[in-house]
Amino acid sequence: MGTGNASTLSDWAPFRIEPAFVDKVWGYRDLRPWFDRVAAAEPIGEVWLTGNQCTAGTGPHAGATLETLFAESAEALLGSGSIAAESPLLIKVIFALEKLSVQVHPDDRLAQKYGEPRGKTECWYVLAADSDAALAVGLRPGATLEEVRHAIESGTLEADLRLLPVSTGDMILVDAGTVHAVWPGSILLEVQQYSDTTYRLYDYGRPRPLHIDKGLEAIRTETRSGKVGAVALADRTVLIDTQYFRIERIAVSGRMRSERLAGDPNLNHPEAGLSYLFAAGGKGRITLDNSESLELNPRAIVCVPTAAPPFFVESPGGLDLIRITPRPPANR
Repeated sequence: MGTGNASTLSDWAPFRIEPAFVDKVWGYRDLRPWFDRVAAAEPIGEVWLTGNQCTAGTGPHAGATLETLFAESAEALLGSGSIAAESPLLIKVIFALEKLSVQVHPDDRLAQKYGEPRGKTECWYVLAADSDAALAVGLRPGATLEEVRHAIESGTLEADLRLLPVSTGDMILVDAGTVHAVWPGSILLEVQQYSDTTYRLYDYGRPRPLHIDKGLEAIRTETRSGKVGAVALADRTVLIDTQYFRIERIAVSGRMRSERLAGDPNLNHPEAGLSYLFAAGGKGRITLDNSESLELNPRAIVCVPTAAPPFFVESPGGLDLIRITPRPPANR
C-alpha cells in the first residue's frame, strides 16, 4: 500500500477518509440526511471521522487504517521531526437523541498519572440546532466538590450544571476538567485530543460504570470553557484557536490553491502541516495539477498530509469547508 519509507511525495495526495459508525444507547437509528446510514441494530451516536479504525477511501493507501498509516508514515503525514506516530486529533459528529452522561475528562497531567498518554480538551461546533437547544458546560457558580459528590449520590447533579443555549454555527470550548453533558436538540462536530478517556459522574440510571473518584479528581470548578467568539479574516473565519487545534471556516466559490487554503503567513495563519477538510455543507472537488480529482461531498472528510503535493479546491459555490489543523507539540 505504499506506507513505508520508500513512498514518494506524490503518494501523499489528499485522500478521503471512510468514517466509522459507533453504537451508543443515546443515539439515532437513522442518520439521514447527514449520512446515508440506518442502524441495523443498536442506535448510532457517533460518527468517527478520524478514528484509528477509519480507513483511507481513496488513493494508493485505500483500505489502510489511519492507525497503520500514522504508525508507518508519520513523517509524510505529520512532517519531519514529528514525535508521535499517531493521529493527534479525533474528529466526530455527535447525534444525541437522548441525554448523554454527565462527565468530565482529565487533563494531560492527570491522564498520565493513570497511565494514559494524554488528556482530553475538546470543542463542539454546532452543525444544526433546534430553537431551544442547550448544552451543559461547567458547574453553577460557587459549586464545590463536596456539593458535587453529594449531588451525584442523591441523583441531583443535573441541577448543578450550567446550561448554555446554542444555535447553529456556535463554537464551544470544553476544556479538560469541565463537567459537561450533551443534550438532545443539536448535531455537533466534535474535535478533541485523541483520547477516549471519559469519567462518567451520572448516567440517568443506565447500566454503565461510573468513575466518581477519578471524576472528582479531574474536576476543575473554573475553566476556560464556553462559547468562543469567531474571528473574521480576509478569506476565512477562525472559529477557535487553542493549544491543541485550530479550526477555520472557509467559504469556497470558484478555485482556491492549496497554498492559499493553508493560509498566508502575512495574515497570521498557521504554517502548513497536516490538516483535515470537512465539508459541513455543499460539495466540491479537490484537483491535483496532474488533473486527478477527488469529490468532496457533504459531510465527507479529507486528510491533507504534510507531504501533499499542490492541489486546488473547487466549487461552483456553496461549499462550507471546515479546516481543522492540529497544533504541533512544539507549540504546547
